[in-house]
Amino acid sequence: IIPTILFVIFSRFSIRQETRYMLLGNALLSDLVYLLFYTLSAALNAAHVHLPKEACVLLLFLLAVAYSGGLFTAAAIILDTYIAILFPLRYIAILPPSRTKKIIVLLWMCSAAFPGIFFLVLSSTHSFASCVLEMCSVPVILILTLNGTDAVKLCFWLSTMVIFLCLSLTFCCYAILYFKTKQSGIWESICSRASVTFLMHNTVLFFYFFPLLALFVESFLRINSVIRLQTGIWVSLTVFNVLMILPKVLFPFLYGLRYREISASLKSIVRSKHLHLVS
Repeated sequence: IIPTILFVIFSRFSIRQETRYMLLGNALLSDLVYLLFYTLSAALNAAHVHLPKEACVLLLFLLAVAYSGGLFTAAAIILDTYIAILFPLRYIAILPPSRTKKIIVLLWMCSAAFPGIFFLVLSSTHSFASCVLEMCSVPVILILTLNGTDAVKLCFWLSTMVIFLCLSLTFCCYAILYFKTKQSGIWESICSRASVTFLMHNTVLFFYFFPLLALFVESFLRINSVIRLQTGIWVSLTVFNVLMILPKVLFPFLYGLRYREISASLKSIVRSKHLHLVS
């Protein structure tokens, strides 16, 4: 479904000129890249193929960049909604298509910068050199971090603070939106479009941030020897292989099929294919 929605967004000029659709396309592209690299990593591990250390580090870095890209873009989509509702008359002036493209480039730069700094710290402290990467999987990053130097751990907790600061700002935007629009009556019905959109945004945010919260709690418990190493590894594998994949699967259904223009375009594509098969 992700490639189909991307095709609809990028093939129609009127759709790809809107800020919300450009951000949606960027989020779906990030998810698609993450799923492709994750599938590659899972297939190599299942086939017991041992990558060279440099190739494994590159694969893990690309996974981190793709996940960060999806995370930051999801936050940007919510900020876009915040601006559109609170400043409807100035929305086009605040977020024209040209500025949105620059924001998307900035999002990718930030998505590459945070994992890049983290991996540079790991490399400079020789954490990769002291570890035999028998399995090229995302939990390797967490294991190297928790067994790394103080500089690596400091970088890890600073990244944690940045992520939760982003989450806090996002929820502040939600709270402001709710109190600003409460008097308008759009929240009276639980089935209203505003309520459904609010629930949809919160669902996506939950599935993006809850895996990270679970990892941070598990890391804290393991550092303080509250849980065993084997238990921590099982928790990490569950988070990376299940919880981090869920938002990538739900995102196109929650967002892509929610927008009327995209939904109508998808229905027309399906209808034309059905007529072609019948004829």
